[in-house]
Amino acid sequence: MSHFKRLVLSALFASVLTLSSTLPARAQSAPAGVKNVVLVHGAFADGSSWAKVIPVLQAKGFRVIAVQNPLTSLADDVAAAKRAIAMMDGPVLLVGHSWGGMVITEAGNDPKVAGLLYVAALVPNDGQSVADALQGAPAAPGNAEYRTDAAGFQTLTAKGIDQFFAQDVPAAERKVIFATQGPWAKKAVTDKVSRAAWKTKPSWNVIAGQDRMISPVVQRTQAKTTKATVLELNTSHVPMVSEPGKVAAFIIKAAGQLPAGAKAVAAGE
Repeated sequence: MSHFKRLVLSALFASVLTLSSTLPARAQSAPAGVKNVVLVHGAFADGSSWAKVIPVLQAKGFRVIAVQNPLTSLADDVAAAKRAIAMMDGPVLLVGHSWGGMVITEAGNDPKVAGLLYVAALVPNDGQSVADALQGAPAAPGNAEYRTDAAGFQTLTAKGIDQFFAQDVPAAERKVIFATQGPWAKKAVTDKVSRAAWKTKPSWNVIAGQDRMISPVVQRTQAKTTKATVLELNTSHVPMVSEPGKVAAFIIKAAGQLPAGAKAVAAGE
């Protein structure tokens, strides 16, 4: 064999070794399981409430959409979530915070939704409204800071944000939360879900142990009812703001437990 041929073969062999050594690293950088995540914010918030979680998910290769809920009714917010779901190519992990739990419980019946993840959220049963889901529970202290305008939309006072909604968040961030909060239609409290999607699809639940808007006791009871996989954090009502790394890691873990090619089914099918 000529010296030139030996050089060529040596170079090809080295290239193959280099390629084979990089393949596992590339495989690890892509998320396993479901690769689409739709994030649904709650009342007194907007899509920016997920601002610290989104970059972590994107860095892991997830496709992410944060819905901008109109907060005008359950039906309107469900429609907004379903538009986001429709934009995704493949099965979706649907994530909801607070009032967003009501939204994903209904929107989760969409056949593209493979699983549901609740974050300090309401988890209603069939035919329940917010009022129904909270029936029998003591009023949360944050409720006293609701203010309703002439058009029937509720907002939280600065005190409500500081002491009950986001008490573990730095003051500068609390001011942004107050300024960007989405007014929530009071009538939406009585809107009812039709079928609870968690009855036919797997669910996960982040419980906020220091929540003053939705009692942690309520959250734990609902998580037990739904047989959800649970992560409890010692946070305020907004763990995705105060503990974004832990919330993002939980979302990544949940998505990885959902088979990427599995056919999601609507409740009742």
